[in-house]
Amino acid sequence: MKIVITGSLGNIGKPLTELLVAGGHRVTVISSDADKRQRIQLMGATPVTGSLADLSFLKNAFNGADALFAMIPLSVTEPDLVTYMREMAGKYMSAIKTSGIKRVVVLSGWAADLIDTENVEDIFQELDISVTFLRPGVFYTNFYQSMELIRGKGLMGKLLALRYYGIRSLWTGQTGLLMGNYGGEDRVLFVAPEDIAAVAAEALVQQLPAQKTIRYVGSEEMTCNEAAHVIGKAIGKPWLKWVLLSDKQMMRGLKMTKVPQTLAATLVKMQAAIHSGRALENFHKSGAELGQIKLSSFARAFAKVYHQKA
Repeated sequence: MKIVITGSLGNIGKPLTELLVAGGHRVTVISSDADKRQRIQLMGATPVTGSLADLSFLKNAFNGADALFAMIPLSVTEPDLVTYMREMAGKYMSAIKTSGIKRVVVLSGWAADLIDTENVEDIFQELDISVTFLRPGVFYTNFYQSMELIRGKGLMGKLLALRYYGIRSLWTGQTGLLMGNYGGEDRVLFVAPEDIAAVAAEALVQQLPAQKTIRYVGSEEMTCNEAAHVIGKAIGKPWLKWVLLSDKQMMRGLKMTKVPQTLAATLVKMQAAIHSGRALENFHKSGAELGQIKLSSFARAFAKVYHQKA
């Protein structure tokens, strides 16, 4: 099969490319970075460089393909996130219709049915081909975005430690934490990008009827504090905890870090949906099986990066 992958060699794109090439498929990888061309070629795939926002480019890149892995990169600069997401989905739709593609796998969101901002699945509903919507849990790789918070350095780190670990932190050196408007004893489905890639690869090559399918993807379920302990133990901070904030506290924190208003509002809604437990309920109702990669395995890789950048 001829399969097109969007998302370049990112957390999902790289393992997905490896799986499909190993399966004997002709894989085209779209990237906006020309410097990745050689890496893509060395993996046995065909690189195509261009912008996903360019409809003419998409039509040329999709032409003659049998299947497509479609993901919309999150933008932290767009003033209107909803409009951006829906415009990008619309361009995918237009290009798919003229391409001859018969199978599409769309990377959606775990809480896509709970948050209008995140949900573009309805745009793909009019396609008269096989479409699989992947709804993965919380990515293990999100922990990298919290690395400085986990380090807990500087005056702010000490103040947070004093607040959440108590006065003993001043002489024990206990610093660093995770926080969000989901956390603490909230049960969460976490997922390895490699497990998402495995499900995506399966869906791309299956002979499926022209219908819409939703597949939830997860690797391990645990409480946020249990996850914090796994990460903390791997980096030498077994006391690490995950603090649960209110929605207002979370929004205030995002504003302080200069996150655009619409993106901040979306992130708060997403985390609130996780905190509510409704997203996890949907996973359980779907009957999906957990993937192969546990958080402890990711934590070892995380620890290497954490200590390299210390």
